[in-house]
Amino acid sequence: MVVLGVDPGSLYTGYGVIRKDAAGFHVLACGVIRLNRRKSYPERIGEIYRELELVMEAFHPGCLALETVFLNRNVQSALKLGQVRGAIIALAMNRKVELREYAPREVKAAVTGRGSAGKQQVACMVRGMLRFDSGPATFDMTDALGIALCDLLKTGGNKLPEIRVHSASGGAKRKNWAQFVESRPDMIIR
Repeated sequence: MVVLGVDPGSLYTGYGVIRKDAAGFHVLACGVIRLNRRKSYPERIGEIYRELELVMEAFHPGCLALETVFLNRNVQSALKLGQVRGAIIALAMNRKVELREYAPREVKAAVTGRGSAGKQQVACMVRGMLRFDSGPATFDMTDALGIALCDLLKTGGNKLPEIRVHSASGGAKRKNWAQFVESRPDMIIR
């Protein structure tokens, strides 16, 4: 399965394309659509639409995973982000690609195990889980890859590792991190 993850923004829109197969996860493409501040807002939205359409034509994703809007105190910023998201949703519908949306905390929890993780933690885990190290990457790019990875983990990829074990008394208890790491050598980033 191929998933296109998108981290929408009015000046920087990150995208990441991941394929999941029997051998694991593979990054097919990723990048950031950097928009010119001097262009009108409708021109920028059109550019996001066209650039993502080219990515979809090249990789034929079965799903577009999009980050949902988070609460923002700046109403203008929230409206602009909503317009960008609308263009991306329209693209998915025009291309007849399934659309799935994930809250930022949901993505962070899927990738790092903590919904309150910082962008650096997400970037580090995305790089490790995808064995992705192709030079410098922006948070927009690693967030988009994280969104695609979250979708694959939640819908058809490997299930997230369980950190609870049953004790001799029959109740569930948490493993400590050392035991968890020891039980999952495939998750160790070197």
